[in-house]
Amino acid sequence: MTTKPLSINSTTSLISPEIDNSAIAPNTPPLKLGVLASGSGSNFEVIAQAIQTQKLNARVQVLIYNNPEAKAAARAEKYGIPSILLNHRDCKNREELDTKIVKTLQEHDVEWVIMAGWMRIVTQVLFDAFPDKVVNIHPSLLPSFPGIRAVEQALKAGVKITGCTVHIACLEVDSGPILMQAAVPILPDDTAETLHARIQVQEHKIIVGAIALIAAPNCRSTLQSQS
Repeated sequence: MTTKPLSINSTTSLISPEIDNSAIAPNTPPLKLGVLASGSGSNFEVIAQAIQTQKLNARVQVLIYNNPEAKAAARAEKYGIPSILLNHRDCKNREELDTKIVKTLQEHDVEWVIMAGWMRIVTQVLFDAFPDKVVNIHPSLLPSFPGIRAVEQALKAGVKITGCTVHIACLEVDSGPILMQAAVPILPDDTAETLHARIQVQEHKIIVGAIALIAAPNCRSTLQSQS
């Protein structure tokens, strides 16, 4: 039996929960976001695009990046979004970095923190400042394959389906209430690079979808009552 290859832009993946345009809720105040990114910033850019095209009722108040070489800063400039470098190498520990992050986020009147490819372990300092309002995206179907090299973990385990998850972050790495997931099939000839490319396509969908869920008035009030 031969398996028909899926293109990088394959739409066969399952996304749950589904979300419709009514969740955008344009008549409510936009959600004020602070985005943390360490690398290329592709997830950050899809958020910015969704806001620009009025598909997402939110506003990015500031982008914080920790790597001087991160391409996310150039993407922020393109959208007129303030970007601030907080290099973790200049801090003596994780708590010092998070203290600087919290100060920056508060100065920019941020309500929700979105870790979009943030490659640093977060401490209680950030969670205390933004309780139940820190969101993370991870390239696996959590709780499977938490931590680094999640794509490689899935390939090594021989599973047939993996994917990505957007969740409310907590102190335990890659854990916390799940907001949205997308399942991605693993093909027989997949490498870490090809599989990651297809997962990233779905990441771009569910990061926007999860923020839209948070921004919806009914979801926002539910989350606030649980915090």
